Amino acid sequence: MSPEMWPGDASPFEVRRDDPRYPELLASTDEPPDVLRGFGDPAALRPGLAVVGARKATPYGLAAARLFAGWAAGAGYTIVSGAAVGCDQAAHRAALDSDGVTVAVLGCGPDVAYPRASGRLLRAIARKGCVVSELDWGHPPAKWTFRARNRIIAGLSAALLVLEAGCPSGTFITADRALDAGRDVLVVPGSIFAPECRGPNRLLRQGATPVCEVAELADILSALLGPARTEPGASADLYGLATDDAVLSALRTNPMRPDDVARALGLDIITAARRVGALEGLGVVRKYPDGRYGPC
Repeated sequence: MSPEMWPGDASPFEVRRDDPRYPELLASTDEPPDVLRGFGDPAALRPGLAVVGARKATPYGLAAARLFAGWAAGAGYTIVSGAAVGCDQAAHRAALDSDGVTVAVLGCGPDVAYPRASGRLLRAIARKGCVVSELDWGHPPAKWTFRARNRIIAGLSAALLVLEAGCPSGTFITADRALDAGRDVLVVPGSIFAPECRGPNRLLRQGATPVCEVAELADILSALLGPARTEPGASADLYGLATDDAVLSALRTNPMRPDDVARALGLDIITAARRVGALEGLGVVRKYPDGRYGPC
């Protein structure tokens, strides 16, 4: 099957290591690519926050990607990721929705849409940032190309944020590259019962920095990259919900069915069911075998 091309009318560029546009942070790593080919604005290749995670992401991982990448992009920090299905694409979309700048590093030629359905997203990224690869135009994806591109994701970024990852996982390659380059590795902690959280939790045991709130990420990025354009909201937590969300607080304290929630909080049953369903969709609560909803 021939690769699907995506660029349309996007402007191509090539930046070699002797070009003043070549990103200094990437040039300082052990194996900087000789050339970056891509589409969009090469000025977007400034130091940023890399956001990576599982392809088979859970609602929890996707919500974390939207929260952290969305805030960081809106605050003026560039979001770097790999355009893979799951957490990567969620981070790119959150950056775009926040009217921020995002960079996609591909494991194929910069003009190849991989996954095949990603052409529209890549075109949007090229309009607000850039899509790059060290590989030649039209180069197909392969296992080794994704391992190699992970060093570029790490090298372009001042810090790496890991959302979800199994064990083993290519995310560990990115984390190792980030550590080798002297970058900060940040981790969103996860459930001890979820396979998708084994990778982040292992990184925490190895000394990575936990990030549980936007305010924590804001402090780290401010120290690394300068002040944010906007301050985090005081009530933002990991799920993008108010910390005093009554339904969430009630279910965390005492698992209940939606009708119990309605009675306890004085809500009508339809409103209670919708609120519980929204929390389940975010991966914050889950339905127990007896029909009650409670913490994951």
